[in-house]
Amino acid sequence: MLGGIDIILLVILGLVTWSVASEGMWGAALTSLIVVISGLLAMNFFEPVAGILEGTGSSLWWRSHCDIFALLGLFAASVAVLRICTDRISPRFISSDRFIYGIGRWGAGLLAGYVTMAFLLTALHTGPFPRNFWGFTPERRNLLGAVAPDRQWLGFTQWVSEETLKWPGDGKVFDGPQTYRVATREGIGPRKNTTWPSFIIRYATRRQQLASGIVPGGGSTTSSSGVTIQKGTPAGGGGPQF
Repeated sequence: MLGGIDIILLVILGLVTWSVASEGMWGAALTSLIVVISGLLAMNFFEPVAGILEGTGSSLWWRSHCDIFALLGLFAASVAVLRICTDRISPRFISSDRFIYGIGRWGAGLLAGYVTMAFLLTALHTGPFPRNFWGFTPERRNLLGAVAPDRQWLGFTQWVSEETLKWPGDGKVFDGPQTYRVATREGIGPRKNTTWPSFIIRYATRRQQLASGIVPGGGSTTSSSGVTIQKGTPAGGGGPQF
């Protein structure tokens, strides 16, 4: 069933794609890269920034909005700064074959539109909204019931933090919790996983708690079976995610 969130996402996808493609092939290519890089930067730093913002106010309204303010603010600021830099150091138009020009600008525009849509859908998870709203459900494929752009973006961010941009040694990854057996430091499950991403379910629980007047936090627990779980901190705080 088509919900309000599906319509909003399609509008965002169409508007951003058209706007970016109108810049030409080179401008669209630069903009698509800017959107991806800005999204990763925002995902990395939004929780510590949200923690700082929380310290500036004590009301539940303010604290419940800090995560989404930090996430969207970092994204917008990064896009603006990178756009200014590329406008100053790179030419906006490069001649090319007409067919390649058309494919390039619309392809890059679609990439920028899809990433922007996926990022904004992910940001909704961090907002002070009900658990389910406008047809948005954490467990649902929120674009026409066919694809889940938010999960795709979270998966990409997770992969980047575990592979491409992973720090040497036991560096942090974007989304935990880190789960392992205390005695052997070995992962659990059939594939011995030590990282179990939980962003979507953590923030769904957070929205439920906020509706009850509670601002959740993180922590660490050890079960009776000797498995330690280092929980994430969906309420903000801590250092960069990766």
